[in-house]
Amino acid sequence: MRVLGLDYGGRTIGVAVSDPFLITAFAVEVIRRPEEDAVKKSVARIGELIKEYEVEKIVLGYPKHLDNTNSERCGRTREFMERLKRNFKSVEVVLWDERYSSVHAERELRSAGASGKTISGVVDKIAAAIILQSYLDKNNTEAGESDGKRE
Repeated sequence: MRVLGLDYGGRTIGVAVSDPFLITAFAVEVIRRPEEDAVKKSVARIGELIKEYEVEKIVLGYPKHLDNTNSERCGRTREFMERLKRNFKSVEVVLWDERYSSVHAERELRSAGASGKTISGVVDKIAAAIILQSYLDKNNTEAGESDGKRE
């Protein structure tokens, strides 16, 4: 089983996937679309990725404000989540707090010496990997605690 992480934006969707052991997230690609509402091809590409990686769950970044209230993008993200659920009935879709993911991704890229053009081309898939890694870390920690294991 693998988990797909998505950073859903106005014209891009950053994509990441977990390893089969659900420990590490890997940035995969950025799906681009000409307009925000043109998601048919994006959903088709996500379907291809679900098959390719044998995905059983999608973690969709949820863009809340810092004060934990819903941002204006939350509505669009929920609509996209419902579309994913309709199209991929066998795949669970969960929302996951994505606060700071894009900022964190951009900071990491800059510290690695990436230029502005490079950053704009990959920041969404790095953000998706950060969202997914946060989800994996939280679930692995909780699983270890429920098993009585502590590090």
